[in-house]
Amino acid sequence: MSSDEFNMIMNPVIEVILKRQSIRSYDARPIPKDVIYTIIEAGNQAPSRGRVSEGSNEILFQPWRFVVVEDQEFRHKLVQTTLPIWKKSTEAMKEINPEMYENIMMQFDSMEEPKDMVYHSAPVIIFVIGLADFAVSCALACENIMVAATSLGLGSCYVGFGAMVTGNAEVVEALELAEGERIYGPIVLGYPDEESSALASFRPTKKKPKIKWIKEQ
Repeated sequence: MSSDEFNMIMNPVIEVILKRQSIRSYDARPIPKDVIYTIIEAGNQAPSRGRVSEGSNEILFQPWRFVVVEDQEFRHKLVQTTLPIWKKSTEAMKEINPEMYENIMMQFDSMEEPKDMVYHSAPVIIFVIGLADFAVSCALACENIMVAATSLGLGSCYVGFGAMVTGNAEVVEALELAEGERIYGPIVLGYPDEESSALASFRPTKKKPKIKWIKEQ
């Protein structure tokens, strides 16, 4: 039995999931605080393993917390910390995939100062910070955030380079990173720049899912 034998059922939730893509160019519009809070609460509702007792109630253990960055000065510190790491990694791509390297560097060269190839000059950066032993739970929270952002007309992108800030003591202090915690994401949010290039958004075509059906005989 193959996937081609089925028709996909559509509803508003499925449509949002299919619409979500990684956006790397944003306009300067600020995001209302209620919208940011709603998106974070969607992340907060993600499933996680474990329960703890609180008084007479047993509640789900939430191994994450969120740091929202809107301040331009702090954003500059983040870019200064991560951009050299990005450049070094990109240089390594020159031999492996020269065409992609050339495209990326064309985008970098055309970018206005301050050049931000990590956080993409997004108006909001959300650091999802959680316990290292709860990687799956925190990843689920990140996914909820990105789907919720899409449903509210925002773009988002999970930026792995954005987590490489632990070498900057000032940034670590501001994020209040504790032993046993790690950064998941971070995720950048903003209104997509409609005039941006094709490199600004990326959602590769997905193959049909590989499914093995174990059915009752």
